[in-house]
Amino acid sequence: MAQFDLLMPKMGESVAEATIIKWVKNVGDAVKSDETILEIATDKVDSEIPSPFEGTLVKQLFKEGDVVQVGTVIAVISSDANAAVEAPKTSTPAPQKVETVVTTTASVVATNSTAVNDYSQSNKFFSPLVKNIAKQEGIAIAELENISGSGKDGRVTKSDILAYIPNKGKQTITIVEPVKETVAPQQTATAAPVHKSTVKSMAGDEIIEMDRMRKLIADHMVMSKHVSPHVTSFVEADVTNMVLWRDKIKTQFEKREGEKITFTPLFIEAVAKAIKDYPMINICIDGNNIIKRKSINIGMAAALPSGNLIVPVIKNADEKNLIGLTKNVNDLARRARANKLSPDEIQDGTFTLTNVGGFGNVMGTPIINQPQVAIMATGSIKKKPAVIETPYGDTIGIRHMMFLSLSYDHRVVDGSLGGSFLRKVADYLEDFDINRTF
Repeated sequence: MAQFDLLMPKMGESVAEATIIKWVKNVGDAVKSDETILEIATDKVDSEIPSPFEGTLVKQLFKEGDVVQVGTVIAVISSDANAAVEAPKTSTPAPQKVETVVTTTASVVATNSTAVNDYSQSNKFFSPLVKNIAKQEGIAIAELENISGSGKDGRVTKSDILAYIPNKGKQTITIVEPVKETVAPQQTATAAPVHKSTVKSMAGDEIIEMDRMRKLIADHMVMSKHVSPHVTSFVEADVTNMVLWRDKIKTQFEKREGEKITFTPLFIEAVAKAIKDYPMINICIDGNNIIKRKSINIGMAAALPSGNLIVPVIKNADEKNLIGLTKNVNDLARRARANKLSPDEIQDGTFTLTNVGGFGNVMGTPIINQPQVAIMATGSIKKKPAVIETPYGDTIGIRHMMFLSLSYDHRVVDGSLGGSFLRKVADYLEDFDINRTF
């Protein structure tokens, strides 16, 4: 009889842990190779984990809701169909070390020569997402270690650090130092209460709890509005040539390439060109430093059947031709709807595109996808009467018109840059070559 260990898989370069959200197979169940055993969730995406072995699930080493490090054994599969099985074990938190608390206010001074933002020196575990937020907000290691955590074993979650940020300069911070004998009463820093409106239920109301992804989206949106002063610019573009060209070639394109061509790859193509012209829109902020991205990785917001949104990323969009963009867009959209995206496919975006026109909206004011500094929304394309300039004078004709909007971080993108970039995208769409090949 052979036994095989099932490990928590690595779900991306920056992902160090995952939460078990559901055991699809129970102890004693037969398991086929490549059959889903459990579902896990990271800070970025939910995934199904298939079995690399065939046999019987004899051990579950963690329960649903447990946070597990990458590479940890989470289950055991036996090749013997009659193998003895064990009930699932409950994970036990590691014993806490004795600590004392010294209280200081306003600023935190490191107790040794270690750099205050070198979070790897901490004895506590922080997820990559929490460390990234702390780094962006200039939160020192001692400060981070003393935020009260609501996660498993007192871990600091994304929600904890986002709640702490607005008042980090106004509250008392605790610095923890180990002692050998006397222990002072422990105190922990807590964020000032967030004032929320009181909601009173009324007769006939239905209470629906947010799912995990909606909670993450909500936290991310609140964080973005807190971090970035948003400004939105608008332009109206005449996209008649683009619409007529797509109508003309879409049947031939699908027959030859086996893919339907939507407007999304055409928008991405124009955005990538405009970023080349205005590279300072393709940046992010790290403290007082501006990081100018070399890669042009364009995220596209995609609606899921659940009603939530996810943003898969077209990597190096400027290096792909229209056929490559179309196939990449369609593939990511299909797998997003089927919940088959990997964490690496929804990270490292440098600019985001969202299509509010897909819901019949003419324009929108989207929220920036941090840590990027800009996001563009495309509205619905409508036929309108418009003035057409000709060598023989102006005339009125029916044209395909649409609004584009750009929300940008006014800390580093001013109206001149934001407006000029958006106008350049519109220019590329308006100057579309109706005779181009694909």
